[in-house]
Amino acid sequence: MGVRPGQVGQAEDLALTLAAQNGDVTALGVLLERHRGGMRAVALSLLGPGPDVDDVMQDAALVALRRIGDLRDPQAVGPWLRMVVRNGCRTLLRASRRCDPVEQVPLPPDTATPERILEGHALRGWIWEAVEELSPALRLPVVLRYFSTGVTSYQQIAEVCAIPVGTVRSRLSQARTALATALARTAAGAYEDVERRVRAGWQEAHHTLASAERGEFHRVVRERYAPGFTLLSAGERLGGIPVVLAGMETDLCAGVRQRPQNIVAGRSLMVWEMELVNPADDPDHCPPGVAWIMTLEHGRVQRLSLHHAPRPRAAPEGAVSAS
Repeated sequence: MGVRPGQVGQAEDLALTLAAQNGDVTALGVLLERHRGGMRAVALSLLGPGPDVDDVMQDAALVALRRIGDLRDPQAVGPWLRMVVRNGCRTLLRASRRCDPVEQVPLPPDTATPERILEGHALRGWIWEAVEELSPALRLPVVLRYFSTGVTSYQQIAEVCAIPVGTVRSRLSQARTALATALARTAAGAYEDVERRVRAGWQEAHHTLASAERGEFHRVVRERYAPGFTLLSAGERLGGIPVVLAGMETDLCAGVRQRPQNIVAGRSLMVWEMELVNPADDPDHCPPGVAWIMTLEHGRVQRLSLHHAPRPRAAPEGAVSAS
């Protein structure tokens, strides 16, 4: 009995996907080229002809780089890539209507945490080295867009960077072009162990919060924060080290606690995404979460930008609970 062409294609996809998940960059490039036609057809069907199609295709390639390791069924790489494009198109369409995009490429089940996903990604160091080559203005939007879990929409990135949404789109487009060159340049080069850096980031976040609980947050700040440190929120300067110390003390006294949910760790940029747990007698004291977005210089925090997750909308009067 002969082998049908479709079976051959599935076998090739399987071999290429497994190779890409083991860090073979060339295999991933071949996969993207094999499925480019189907991916582009999806983009055209949703967006129509125009430059947005090219942006989404570039976006999808970067998402594939980040998340090829998440794919549980390597033979389904074609539908997965088309889904990546479809979600990218929907995000773009939502942004054009000034709505926050909510759909992202699905993560694995809850048993695989964001930390473990990043640790298990064979291509992570190569990607990070290319990201580090971007200018600071391009690096921050890229890190938030592709590596954070709660600050990914154009509107959220615009608030963190204190720039218009249109500028976010422009900088992401520039960054994708620059990354294409940087990735090619760093593919064969040596890079730091990103897994080690991420593990250190989780340890530091837990150590910082534990120290604050013990009343020793000032010691952490003295050791890790630069003398000229600046605290920002929504792009506005709030002050320096005294304001950070006072803010932490105020939250602790109010009974608010923070739990790390996701850590993004680079040489020059670190993001701690925290769940905010309010006291039982004041459940609305703080928003549900906050991202600590830290710019590093010589290993010390030079600037900290806080981005709070939006508070959940109150249900309209008369609405029936789904629970």
